Amino acid sequence: MDSNDTRYRRQDALVLDRAPGLEIDDAARRVLRNTYLLLALSLAVSAAAAGASAALALPHPGIVITLVGFFGLLFAIERFKNRAAGIGLVLLLTGFMGYTLGPIIGYYLSMANGAQTVMTAFGGTAAIFVGLSAYAATTRRNFGFMGSFLFVGILVAFLAGLGAIFFEMPALSLAVSAMFVLLMSGLILYQTNAIVRGGETNYVTATVTLFVSLFNLFTSLLHLLGFASNE
Repeated sequence: MDSNDTRYRRQDALVLDRAPGLEIDDAARRVLRNTYLLLALSLAVSAAAAGASAALALPHPGIVITLVGFFGLLFAIERFKNRAAGIGLVLLLTGFMGYTLGPIIGYYLSMANGAQTVMTAFGGTAAIFVGLSAYAATTRRNFGFMGSFLFVGILVAFLAGLGAIFFEMPALSLAVSAMFVLLMSGLILYQTNAIVRGGETNYVTATVTLFVSLFNLFTSLLHLLGFASNE
């Protein structure tokens, strides 16, 4: 009898181990909900800023001001991420990044088939985000091992991107955009998986990571599609 009970318990454990979905506890579900709510608000603010910037034909602030503003706000968000001020800083960051995006969108809209290029990049970004988020939230796999690889990859791609800008190397710029598509897709998968597994408990930090991933994914797809449409 004891032998049968042991066998049944092992079989039950095996069935649970092969279960197709990952159960999310209440704390992780709360972080995920708050992250998506703040991300939705952030995207709305960014879209409004980008639309206004493009409509008013405002000039791009330049790479130096963009980097100073971006990293300066990131530092401030990290410092105040556990306070209400952190939410305001997230919206300030997303609005600023939306402003920098406006002139870029305006440039592509001025091209032949520009509207189609922008909408395709937007649709591709949305599809990748929804697909990877759904997978990361339901799979039993743990993607924590990707953290170090993504950090190194993003650092290398960032430095290569700066080199492509300052040395005016279009081929390298395209390669960097392709790298960012892969890296940002991986970051979305990694961050969402970290939330549902309880590894990420701060929704402000999670929101910033996902927003930056979406921003870079969209601009990288826009660059690649814009180049392809001109060929």
